[in-house]
Amino acid sequence: MLERNLDIQKAAARILEVQSRFVQTRADRLPSLNLQGQMVTRQQTTNIAGLGLSGFSFQPKKTTTDIYSLTIPASFELDLWGRLSRAEEAARADLLTAEESGLVIAQSIVAEAVSTYLQLESLERRIQINRRSIENYQQSLTSIEKRYERGLTSILDLRQARRVLAQAESQLPSLRQELGISQQRLAVLLGRYPNTQPARAQQEDYYQRLTPVPPGLPSTLLQRRPDIRAAEAQLAGLNARIGMAKASRFPRITLTGSFGYSSSDLASLFEPQSELLSFIEGLALPLFNAGKLKAGQRIAEARYAGGVADYAKTVLTAFFEVERALLTRKEQLERRERVLRLLKEARATQKVAQSRYEKGLVGFLTVLDSQQSRFRAEENLVLADLAILSNRVSLHRALGGGWGLSVAQPSK
Repeated sequence: MLERNLDIQKAAARILEVQSRFVQTRADRLPSLNLQGQMVTRQQTTNIAGLGLSGFSFQPKKTTTDIYSLTIPASFELDLWGRLSRAEEAARADLLTAEESGLVIAQSIVAEAVSTYLQLESLERRIQINRRSIENYQQSLTSIEKRYERGLTSILDLRQARRVLAQAESQLPSLRQELGISQQRLAVLLGRYPNTQPARAQQEDYYQRLTPVPPGLPSTLLQRRPDIRAAEAQLAGLNARIGMAKASRFPRITLTGSFGYSSSDLASLFEPQSELLSFIEGLALPLFNAGKLKAGQRIAEARYAGGVADYAKTVLTAFFEVERALLTRKEQLERRERVLRLLKEARATQKVAQSRYEKGLVGFLTVLDSQQSRFRAEENLVLADLAILSNRVSLHRALGGGWGLSVAQPSK
C-alpha cells in the first residue's frame, strides 16, 4: 500500500546506488583486463642502388612499413596489508547501513500513516459529537423560543441558548479543516493526489481494549530496530576505514603485464610468431608526504570514536522511547477510566438538570452548563482513545515491530 510513497522510493534508489558502489569496490580486488589495438609505428626506409651506362647512378627507393599491435594489458595489486579487503569490508558495511536506513524510513512512514489514519477517524468522531451538540442546542433553542413567546422565560435564557448554539456551529469548520488536512497528509504518504472527502459515519461503540503489553519485555527486542542495526553497520564501516588508512602507509605492490600480437601485416597479426609478452612488477612506497597519511589515519580513528558515541546515543534513545511509551500507556489508560466516569456523571447531570428546569426548579443556564460538560467529556474520551492508540503505534515502533511474531488482536 505504501509502495508509491516517494520517500520509500528514494530510499530504495539510495540502496541500489550503494549496492553498485559495493560491487565497484569489490572489483578492485580482482585483476583488470583491457583490450588495446593500434597501428604502433610507421617506418619509412630509403635504398640507394643501381648501375647506369656511363657508370654508377644512384636512384633512391623508398619503402614504408606499418607495424600493427593488439594487446591485452592486465594489472593486479597484491593486497599484502589488507587495504583492499578493508575497503570491501567498509563498502559492505555501507550497503548494510543503507539497507537498514531504508527500513528506518519505511518503518517511520508506516507509523506516520497509521497515526494519521487514527487521527482522521478521531476527527470524524469529534465532528459527529459536534453535530449532535448542534442538534441538541437547536432543540433547546426552539424550546426556549416557545417559552419566551409565552412569557415563561427571560430574554437572558434566549440569548444564552443562541450563544451556545453559535459557539458549537463555529467549531465545525475548524474540525472539517483538520479532517481535510489529515486526509491530504495520508494521501501524500500513499503517493496519491491530496484530495479531501466528507466525514464518514463512525460507530459509537468503536473502542476495544488493546491486548495488554506483557510485563518484563526483554531488551533484546531492541536489536530488531533498524536504526540500531544501521548504527552498528556504520560503526563497522568506520572501523574498516581505520584499517584502510593504516594500510595506505605501507608499500603497494602492483603486478602489470600484457599479452598480444605484433605484425607488419594486418592479415597475419594473430599468427603465433607475432606473440608479445611482458610482465612488470611495480612497487610504490610512500617516503615523504608531510604526515598526510598519518593524519588520514587519525581522521579515521576520530570518526570511529564519534561513531561509538552515535551508536551509544542511538541505543540510549531506543530505551528512552520504549520507557516513554510504556509510561504514556499507563497514564493514558488511567486517564481514560477517569474520563469515562466523568462522562457518566455529565450525562446524568444533564438529565437531572433538564428535568428540574422543566419543573421550574433551576435556571436554563444550569441546563446549558450540563450540556456543554457532557459534550466536552465525549470529546475528551475520543481524544483519550486517540492518545492510547497512537501510543501503541509508538510502542511497536520503539520495539522494532512489537513483542511477538503474530499481530496482537484487540480483545475486551
